[in-house]
Amino acid sequence: MTADEKAQAKGEQVKGKVKKVAGDAVGNESLQAEGRAEETKGDARKAKEAIKDVFKEK
Repeated sequence: MTADEKAQAKGEQVKGKVKKVAGDAVGNESLQAEGRAEETKGDARKAKEAIKDVFKEK
């Protein structure tokens, strides 16, 4: 996983988590959903890069 991709994935995960918690705090379902989506996007990016790393090692 390149450092740039890793940082981008972590940033998306954190940003999504913050939005989700903020949405929970104020009762905004739209913000909660947006946060979950962004967090999932970060998770997917991280998984994609991990798979790429596995194939680079072989």
